[in-house]
Amino acid sequence: MTVLKHGSTGRAVVQLQRQLNAKGAKLFPDGDYGDETEKAVRAYQLRIGLVVDGIAGPKTQHALSGGDCCQLLRNSTLLAAATRLGAEVAAVYAVNEVESLGEGFLANGKPKILFERHVMLQRLSLQRHDSDDPAALKAHAAELAALYPNLVNPRPGGYAGGTAEHQRLAQARMIDALCAPESASWGAFQIMGYHAQALGYTSVDDFTQRMAKDENEQFEAFVRFIEADPALHKALKAKRWTEFARRYNGPAYARNLYDVKLARAYQRYQEQTEEVHA
Repeated sequence: MTVLKHGSTGRAVVQLQRQLNAKGAKLFPDGDYGDETEKAVRAYQLRIGLVVDGIAGPKTQHALSGGDCCQLLRNSTLLAAATRLGAEVAAVYAVNEVESLGEGFLANGKPKILFERHVMLQRLSLQRHDSDDPAALKAHAAELAALYPNLVNPRPGGYAGGTAEHQRLAQARMIDALCAPESASWGAFQIMGYHAQALGYTSVDDFTQRMAKDENEQFEAFVRFIEADPALHKALKAKRWTEFARRYNGPAYARNLYDVKLARAYQRYQEQTEEVHA
């Protein structure tokens, strides 16, 4: 589905404008996504409780077409998170836009995941109890890597994407039911399963069950992840986007322009906030 936003033109925008008019807007359907269309989108999002970003992405278009919105991220969730984190609302909107996958669920209703085979090797090699033999754990992990290189491997990769990642996870669970979910990133914000207990979940199963519930639970995990890293939390509150991107996205942040995207998104949301209160 094409994401429509300020500057978009064409038949898809005409269709959007007509849908908005059916919901009470008074737009001239000229196919130009300008200021008035953006305001109408934001007003519609606010009315039904979706994140008020002024962008007609898959979620907003789904809602306009009469789709079920029960699993979607709510605007109230972001506002509450801003208060909880002591951060500007515009900053929270920015990190939600840039650091998420856009949607937290696949078309079949399962949460988006990415199984990391190199993490699976690390988790299989992890000494969890004093009685564990580290050498034996590593040897066993190496044997499994030789047998199942697509699931256990010192190198990242082997991704299948989409629903096929759940198939990889199911196969990995047959190797080790605990290490497998720990070795996948979950939901719109790609939080690794092995963080579960450090983020306050009772177990990795508790974490994965919540990630399968809705995008608000996925955003909750993201907020907990920020709270668990004082430097990351401080960077968000101070809007130090380079530092935030480096800590959240890792060394590739600059190559992927995450810091630039965060700064631009923050500026846009800040301007929108100022317009609302003008």
